[in-house]
Amino acid sequence: MPSNAGTTRLVIVESPAKAKTISGYLGPGYVVEASFGHVRDLPRNAADVPAKYKGEPWARLGVDVDNGFHALYVVSPDRKQQISKLVKLAKEVDEIFLATDEDREGEAIAWHLVETLKPKVPVKRMVFHEITKPAIQAAVANPREIDRDLVDAQEARRILDRLYGYEVSPVLWKKVMPKLSAGRVQSVATRIVVERERQRMAFRTAEYWDILATLAVAKPGEGPRTFNATLVALNGDRIATGKDFEPTTGRVRAGAGVVHLDEGGARGLAARLADRPFTVTRVEEKPYRRRPYAPFITSTLQQEAARKLRFSSQQTMRTAQRLYENGYITYMRTDSVNLSETAIAAARRQIVELYGERSVPPEPRRYTGKVKNAQEAHEAIRPAGDNFRTPGEVAKELSAEEYKLYELIWRRTIASQMTDAVGSSVSVRIRAVSSAQEEADFGATGKTITDPGFLRAYVESSDDENAEAEDAERRLPTLVKDQPLTADELAAQGHHTQPPSRYTEASLVKALEELGIGRPSTYASIMQTIQDRGYVTKRGQAMIPTFLAFAVIGLMERHYPRLIDYDFTASMENELDEIAGGDHAAVDFLTSFYFGSTNGTGDQAIAHAGGLKKLVTENLSEIDARSVNSIPLFTDDEGREVVVRVGRYGPYLQRALPGSVSGTASVSGSASASGEGEGEEGGSQGDRAPIPEGLAPDELTPEKVHELFLGGGGERKLGDDPSTGEPILLKSGRFGPYVASGERKSSLLRSQSPDSLTLEQALQLLRLPRLIGVAPDGTEVFANNGRYGPYVKRGDEFRSLDSEDKMFTVTLDEALALLAAPKTRQRRAAAPPLREMGNDPLTEKPLVIKDGRFGPYVTDGEFNASLRRGQTPEELTLEQASEMLAEKRAKGPAPKKKATKKAAPAKKTTAAKKTTAAKKTTAAKKTTAAKKAPAKKAAPKKATSTPNE
Repeated sequence: MPSNAGTTRLVIVESPAKAKTISGYLGPGYVVEASFGHVRDLPRNAADVPAKYKGEPWARLGVDVDNGFHALYVVSPDRKQQISKLVKLAKEVDEIFLATDEDREGEAIAWHLVETLKPKVPVKRMVFHEITKPAIQAAVANPREIDRDLVDAQEARRILDRLYGYEVSPVLWKKVMPKLSAGRVQSVATRIVVERERQRMAFRTAEYWDILATLAVAKPGEGPRTFNATLVALNGDRIATGKDFEPTTGRVRAGAGVVHLDEGGARGLAARLADRPFTVTRVEEKPYRRRPYAPFITSTLQQEAARKLRFSSQQTMRTAQRLYENGYITYMRTDSVNLSETAIAAARRQIVELYGERSVPPEPRRYTGKVKNAQEAHEAIRPAGDNFRTPGEVAKELSAEEYKLYELIWRRTIASQMTDAVGSSVSVRIRAVSSAQEEADFGATGKTITDPGFLRAYVESSDDENAEAEDAERRLPTLVKDQPLTADELAAQGHHTQPPSRYTEASLVKALEELGIGRPSTYASIMQTIQDRGYVTKRGQAMIPTFLAFAVIGLMERHYPRLIDYDFTASMENELDEIAGGDHAAVDFLTSFYFGSTNGTGDQAIAHAGGLKKLVTENLSEIDARSVNSIPLFTDDEGREVVVRVGRYGPYLQRALPGSVSGTASVSGSASASGEGEGEEGGSQGDRAPIPEGLAPDELTPEKVHELFLGGGGERKLGDDPSTGEPILLKSGRFGPYVASGERKSSLLRSQSPDSLTLEQALQLLRLPRLIGVAPDGTEVFANNGRYGPYVKRGDEFRSLDSEDKMFTVTLDEALALLAAPKTRQRRAAAPPLREMGNDPLTEKPLVIKDGRFGPYVTDGEFNASLRRGQTPEELTLEQASEMLAEKRAKGPAPKKKATKKAAPAKKTTAAKKTTAAKKTTAAKKTTAAKKAPAKKAAPKKATSTPNE
């Protein structure tokens, strides 16, 4: 699309990939350049604050709370080079188009670009929801002004999160552990996960039984000859199922009015029903109809990608970003289920081509979103363009990851415009009278799909892996009332009630969405943040809270309950939406929240408490550090309270001795961090046991705790050493599990697990180093395990063994042959990189991820940056890697260590060279001067850690 004659336009987008795609759709006269995301933000730490503001009392916040919440923005160090480039380009063009993303965050980035570049030429805002040639040309032809209401809402959100994080996080530093963080949404998400784990910890399983009957018709017509039916009632009373039991006691709910069968009762009843006649007492048939699912929004895409593809939220959004930027799908951060008229037409055309006319309903389908405050003007996530490309048409252009996600989006979009799935469902009741005259009622259900409709294209998955698929059929024989049946088999079957399932990323996103907390652009980052902060770990797909999360949420619940209240957090989102709609002023909202003024908007409970600032400062002295870092578990059979303590070296168990003060008794509120006031190394009453890494909170059952306390200090006795009679104990130490007997100790091998370690294996470990034999020259030869693996040794000579097992089996001849072989000094071949990422957008240097001594790291060959906790080599994006290295680059190279001068030897040896008298005198003077010079005191280090909102 050519621009006006002689006019040059600068189009600024957020990413290089986007710039590359868009530049191909614009003709000469357009320069397309990337901002690389956010160009400026609030200061991250004290070093980012400009010198002229460092003395201001509000500088640590980056927000002048006393002057209209004016925000101090600074250009990110890794963006300065790009900003300089954009400033130069802005001076060379006639017009600027800001083409950042269409959501509030994109609107704010566009505003920040204007504030930073300060252009002298006209600036216009262009928006689009897909990167296709028609969409880009339409956006250029129909620009608009920057929407200040959207900018104000996004700025208010950023300031709100900064105030929350910077005021609440220091409380956690003082009372729980340094370098922790609190956040308006992350803390609520953590609370949801912790509450689910509490339910699992309180859960008590119950056993119940029923009978599964395999019934047969005498003269089969349509359908199968046999089918299964389950016992549902006995003498008119319903048979107990899982929903009839109290989750915390395992007992039948009061007033349930059900028959609770145990194993004996079920087996006895089955025996009494054997060879008895069965009769159909009721047949109910109903039409079955299932409407298609709405097209994807951000949250449902993350949920289904997790269920079907096992993608994390970050992985889904990173892949969707690439698909969007390269023109394959529409914008992936949306809460609207709307489809444009062109998209509906494209879907209907493709359905006819692929599935036939009968699969298209007479009228197009339109959907209404269930998400609170959804921005319905936007579109759902769908294939881009006016004619959708099938997965087969794009397969060769996409990576495996991109192809899977594109196919998921394409199928869901197509299915949303197809006909209903229709069929019939039938419910049958069958009765038999036992030999003891008991009336036993059995139930069976069937489903037949006569026209699968949309199910041909897409079947939604469930978080319950045992749930039946939507397109599954259960066919029953044709049955009528009073029809006789015979029982081929009657099998008593037992069941156990199950605790509520742990959240997955998918189900946690769904929970947040249903509560109205968070927005499409934040879900993936929330999932990552709570893992990076050490509040949640993942075991497969399940999200497990750590005891650190228990301590943090316990503190917040006791002292700042409103700050993690679900309704309160959702109401903040609503008020931010009202600011975006121009219905409220951001300053009034922030004033009410922070200072407690009730003149404007804001949560009244917080306002009446004096606002956030007063809330966190006045309550600080009331918070008992020891109490919040103690998580009660139970009281054992001897009346001792067992608690988990969150200490500075990790969580551990503590059990109060008989007659001692309770493990969670209140102590002075002056203790300022975990471990203080009780002493990590002693000073408290009761014995302790470490909690093995990876053990989930709900797995700390009384039996498991008893096992950890065996022998004291978390020891487990494996047996006695037959040669000494001393007990052999398995212990858990700071550097991992080890075995000990008397004065002997030995760490477990890499291939060994504490859970399966045998007495024989422990004895082998305790005999290391193993004397293999004596060499011909009289020197002893040993086998042992070291820092770099197993080896054999004679005197000062070492040779590596190729396996840990060889330490216990290698013979003297084999060891001598190894030791006789020349020691290879060849440099070990460099391991291949874990992943090649492409060129750094800022420096054009190739980036790779390597595996280092301290874990994976990304490097450009000059600078290295370790992956942060929770980040994986597979999920790290090019933009994240570039940003991490830019931070390293901004700090400059690490200072070289000064060589330490060796002290002169006290005595001169006869073999030493002669030294001149002059040198001796000079050395003596220097030594004397050094001794007289007073030692300089090291300046105390300034705290540099800052909370992360």
